[in-house]
Amino acid sequence: MTAMHIVMRRRRARRAGMSGRRLLMAQAALVGSLATALLVKEFPGIVRELRIYRMTGGLRAGHRYP
Repeated sequence: MTAMHIVMRRRRARRAGMSGRRLLMAQAALVGSLATALLVKEFPGIVRELRIYRMTGGLRAGHRYP
């Protein structure tokens, strides 16, 4: 078999669909975008909770707020 035959065999063996690596990257991009959207949506609530936590004394409050 010549080099030309080997190259042609490899080309035919390749599938037309998405490869595993490309599919994994697409899934990672989707999960990352969903996580970012959730963080942006919940950010005002997180800030509010942090403000309440600081007003009550945080870790220094100790025995005042069981």
